[in-house]
Amino acid sequence: MRRIVIHKPGGYDRLKIEEHPDLQPGSGEVLIQVEAIGVNYADCVVRMGLYSSARHYGGYPITPGFEVAGTVAALGEEVEGPSIGTAVIGLTRFGGYATQVVVSADMAFPIPKKITMAEAAAFPTVFVTAWYGLIKLCHPEKGETVLIHSAAGGVGTALVQLAKIAQCRVTGVVGSSHKVDVVKALGADAVIDKSQENLWTRAEQMAPEGYDIVLDANGVSTLQDSYNHLGKGGRLVIYGFHTMLPQEGRMNWLKLAWNYMRTPRFSPFDLTGENRTVTGFNLSYMFEKAEVIAPGIRQLLEWADEGRINVPKITTYPFTEAANAHRELESGQTVGKLVLLTEDA
Repeated sequence: MRRIVIHKPGGYDRLKIEEHPDLQPGSGEVLIQVEAIGVNYADCVVRMGLYSSARHYGGYPITPGFEVAGTVAALGEEVEGPSIGTAVIGLTRFGGYATQVVVSADMAFPIPKKITMAEAAAFPTVFVTAWYGLIKLCHPEKGETVLIHSAAGGVGTALVQLAKIAQCRVTGVVGSSHKVDVVKALGADAVIDKSQENLWTRAEQMAPEGYDIVLDANGVSTLQDSYNHLGKGGRLVIYGFHTMLPQEGRMNWLKLAWNYMRTPRFSPFDLTGENRTVTGFNLSYMFEKAEVIAPGIRQLLEWADEGRINVPKITTYPFTEAANAHRELESGQTVGKLVLLTEDA
């Protein structure tokens, strides 16, 4: 088998393709012969050495990757299914950038017939993140107003669709004009193009009394204003710090320290007095909680099979071009999800 290994954090050149012995599933596990791998911004952060759970769960060298799609090649003891040959989505805490992956049997899910292998690899991380942040944490109700930053990205496009399933009024935020139509096509009621108009002036026009829910993965550039634009009972969900990190592959430690110092801290006295909620999460710390994650994935796959949600727009790269995929993702110009294909890896 082949895998991409990061021996030491740094730039794109840290992504090394290596030959390793074939894997064997242990008790309660399945072996997946991987055909497609979802690429997430978290993988870039792992490469940079800034992903806390990567250090917590073993450190470096490390193989990034949280999601794969392929066929079941072998079953470990005490595993009844999915059967060998079944096309599945696999979720793993790291290790996904490989031609073989072993996952817990309860983290392998049959792929609906309407979804291709590449689409399947792009599906779970963004949709589970969106499901957990919006549905599990916020319990959206019909008619509530929702503001979604980075609405044309992988998680953003998932959030727009789930918010519309919940019958909310959705305002998406994008940073480039070519992304506006993408978000509108997903059902957003309004789209704010930051490159053409003032974000917060327009946001106030859309919801003069404040938003019921704001979902923000930007970090310091928008967090305080996101909080300030909550209405009574409003919920701010934080699931990333994208704008604090570099777009050129290497860390600027002075900039990072400065942004860290400027990141808002939310007082419990203010939260109670203003009737607002601030919550955050990182699903890589929750892989042991299959009882929480698995029902969400099954619900999402059911909706996908019914045509109620669509997988993100896919851009594919050969397995050998993972560095180019990272470079493009960090540019901030991509739409939807990037996927590595292992054919001829």
